[in-house]
Amino acid sequence: MFDLDKWKEIWAVLSRNKLRTFLTALGVFWGVFMLVVMIGAGYGFERGIFGQIDGVATNTAFIWSQNTTKPYSGFKKGRNWNIELNDIDIISNKIKGIKYIAPRIGLYKTFNDGMNVYYKDKKGNYRINGDYPVYSKMDAFKILEGRFLNELDIVNDRKVCVIGKTVAQDLFGKKDSPIGKYLNLVGVYFKVIGVVDAISQVSIGGRKDKAIYVPFTTLQLAYNLGVNVNFFLVTGEEGVDITKLNKDVAGILRKRHKIDPKDESAVGSFNLQKEIQKFSNLMSGVKLLIWIVGIGTLFAGAIGISNIMLVVVKERTQEIGIRRALGARTYQISSQLILESATITAVAGISGIMFGTLVLGGFSSVLAQNPDSAFISNMVIQFDLAIYSLVIIIIIGILAGIIPAQKALSIKPIEALRTE
Repeated sequence: MFDLDKWKEIWAVLSRNKLRTFLTALGVFWGVFMLVVMIGAGYGFERGIFGQIDGVATNTAFIWSQNTTKPYSGFKKGRNWNIELNDIDIISNKIKGIKYIAPRIGLYKTFNDGMNVYYKDKKGNYRINGDYPVYSKMDAFKILEGRFLNELDIVNDRKVCVIGKTVAQDLFGKKDSPIGKYLNLVGVYFKVIGVVDAISQVSIGGRKDKAIYVPFTTLQLAYNLGVNVNFFLVTGEEGVDITKLNKDVAGILRKRHKIDPKDESAVGSFNLQKEIQKFSNLMSGVKLLIWIVGIGTLFAGAIGISNIMLVVVKERTQEIGIRRALGARTYQISSQLILESATITAVAGISGIMFGTLVLGGFSSVLAQNPDSAFISNMVIQFDLAIYSLVIIIIIGILAGIIPAQKALSIKPIEALRTE
């Protein structure tokens, strides 16, 4: 293996016909390059998508009320019903495994159209959300200035608010700090105590940077919103199946509001963990397909190498016959041809890995300049995957040399010596 003369001979053989060697190696190089780029892009896309949900508790369900679709207990189908604060208390007491539960109420005309908010002579249209402090543990915020809501704000019904980054820029400009100043929220003045921005790109209940957050109890009292809840989030303890938890919660709501137990549509929900699992399964399939296509391309390159090595064996028939006549052992001849094949494959493969890594690095640098709009990030191939690829390349190179080696060994010395 480490015989210097043997490696000199391999170099002499490969450099004897440089163009043929280059074209032979090009097939493997291209296969490895495409495999590296596809793997890097696949993992980059996966990291980019999961990066969009940073700060959101993944074992979380988002639950709201919808019109019934079945008649039940004397009520007609199509009945409108509402989740109430008492429901939240009963759910948190009856169902085990709940880590956080956070109801939300709000002031807005439609989902995309909020309420008019004033600061001096400036006006904006934003959603006004009534939240509990625990909400930030389920759908995290990036605190830019001040703080988020706390328990004392809830207990004392404080008229304070936390505003999104865009709200702050629209009403106060980019230079002035809004902290300590007062906003007119539909006729009621609230003191600004914090400025926040989104961590994730997932918008639960609207964009965070274009919303205003006030204590749940304050919004409830100031605008006489009663006991109804727009929606609530529920997060399970570690190891708790949020899908089952979601079903248990929906079951309690149906029972309390006299809804048919089989009316699945009456309780709307969005299971974030379930959606993430769907995406994970999709990405697993994509990665498997990438490996199948990549390895298939490598084998196509290996077939090319094997065919070229068969041509080399034919050209070197007389040389092989002389070696056999002089007493060269079969493993010496076969190992020589296998090493030549493996060398071409390894050099082409390593070059493909290096070039593919450079290309991925270049794309990652470009994407890093605008991370907020990119659904793909950090397009790099992991070290262990590069090692696996290199091992596969070497194995393919050895396999590519086996058939030509067997062909060489099948040549009888006396017939080889007669070949011109």
